[in-house]
Amino acid sequence: MTQHADSPPAVAPSPEHERGEPTPGVGRLIGLDLARGLAVFGMYAVHVGPAPDQGGVIGFLMEPAQGRSSALFAVLAGFAVALITGRRTPKTGQAGRQAVAKVIIRAVILMALGTALTLTGTPVVPILAFYGLFFLIVLPLYRLGAKQLALIAAGWALIGPQLLYVLKPVVGGRVFLSYGQADGPVSLFFTGGYPALTWVPFVIAGMAVARCDLAATAVRIRLALTGVALAVTGYGGSWLAVRLVPGAAAAVRKAEEGSGSSMGSVSPDSIGIFGDSPAGMLASAPHSEATLSIVAATGVAILVITVCLAAVDAFPRLRRLAGPVIAVGSMSLTAYVFHIVAIWLLDTEGAAVQPLYILLGFIVSVTVLATFWSRFVQRGPLEWLMGRATGIARRIH
Repeated sequence: MTQHADSPPAVAPSPEHERGEPTPGVGRLIGLDLARGLAVFGMYAVHVGPAPDQGGVIGFLMEPAQGRSSALFAVLAGFAVALITGRRTPKTGQAGRQAVAKVIIRAVILMALGTALTLTGTPVVPILAFYGLFFLIVLPLYRLGAKQLALIAAGWALIGPQLLYVLKPVVGGRVFLSYGQADGPVSLFFTGGYPALTWVPFVIAGMAVARCDLAATAVRIRLALTGVALAVTGYGGSWLAVRLVPGAAAAVRKAEEGSGSSMGSVSPDSIGIFGDSPAGMLASAPHSEATLSIVAATGVAILVITVCLAAVDAFPRLRRLAGPVIAVGSMSLTAYVFHIVAIWLLDTEGAAVQPLYILLGFIVSVTVLATFWSRFVQRGPLEWLMGRATGIARRIH
């Protein structure tokens, strides 16, 4: 199995199940689940699908999922924090303390679960432990408004990658741990597959979007245009910089070659921070951990979420047609763990190039299971357990 380091779950709680939060429009809840479902399928494409570099139509279709599905999950994580702590109006008093406790409990569980998945030794770098850390890092920001959060996300995206590059020699280089080894603090913050220093901006951006009035058409239009502008700035800015900055093109090519497609230790599409030259930081490729990469991926994520929210409201029939995808999205944590465990049990990493039927098998399996389960139970099994665990927070007075 080709070893990938991409995405996982939007471990966001299904918003409608969070108590104490005024229920927004049903279409918006379904739209978030639709976005999560698409992210799950993108994640599957990265982990068990054909490699994009094989070319042809299949390679072309696999390329959009690289790095962008994990960024979408991270942005949706920001939604999760906002939904728990009060989407548009942050909770205060007892409700606020209970919400903070819920986030902390959720984070601890995710870190433990992520460590357990890492110890399976699969050729996938689980994001769950990183995800839990992200929750804890952004929690102090939960009372801020959309503009303040957006400014912090932008500032972090500008400073974080440069700081990580400077710290690279100090912390031991940006190299994934050997598979099967648990992530430690240095890995979670600096050297792992999803270092907090460069991935937290995605989460904060998601919190900012969640704070907006998503029911307003004008707001949705502005968000969609913002997503397009960020994507154009990230990808277009990188394209220009690589061609205009002396030596940048050669540095990026060297970084691409240095990351290695054999996947002995890093992702095949990971460049930029892996390079020895600062010019490599001009790349916008997935997992390059560069500012332009973060900006571009955030834009794509915001655009996907906005389109999903608008589509399910504008086209009621879409809810039925996309029902299976929505069902997967409503239990994205279960779907993520399911595919890691399946990879471990089936031991599918033997082939250097994954045939398309393996990816289709994973997608069909999780879709059938999620659709069947959702007919009888509102939440997925792991989502239900997470809800029970975080229910302890209600005892706080």
